[in-house]
Amino acid sequence: MTTLKQFRWFWAWEDEKEESWLREMAQKGWHLQNVTLPGNYTFTLGEPRNDFYRLDFFTDSKAKADYLQLFLDAGWEYLGEMGSWQYFRKTAQNGETLEIFSDSESKSKKYQRILLILVVFLPVYANFINIMNKRQDTFSLIFTFLMFVFMLFYGYSVIRLGMRVSELKKKL
Repeated sequence: MTTLKQFRWFWAWEDEKEESWLREMAQKGWHLQNVTLPGNYTFTLGEPRNDFYRLDFFTDSKAKADYLQLFLDAGWEYLGEMGSWQYFRKTAQNGETLEIFSDSESKSKKYQRILLILVVFLPVYANFINIMNKRQDTFSLIFTFLMFVFMLFYGYSVIRLGMRVSELKKKL
């Protein structure tokens, strides 16, 4: 069996771009077998297929069995997870386009779940920077600078996800 391992990073607001990339891979005959952090994808070579891949962000481990059963009942194959991103696949028939969310409100709620996680951890990161900033050794200064750069990306992520939620809500 021929396999292909590929590293790929995507931002949370670019999940549709990631789904399109996985679809293109399937159309070339490369079928996703598993994905692990931090973006390591494993594909196997087979016949090209008209597969749709969909990603969802889900963190409630207590409700996971029921959550997955909904997708399985709808004919989706569960491929695994990368962090809290859940990966699903389904082969389309007769040119149909397959979605796991049928409306903009459901899609918007996916991004709101991600935003909630980011907002909850924001005070933790800010407090950590504050603690490290009080120390004056070289390591602390370098670490504070790196955390500051991380916070810039963090803030950018919150803004981009907020924009994604806003554009989906406009479609309601």
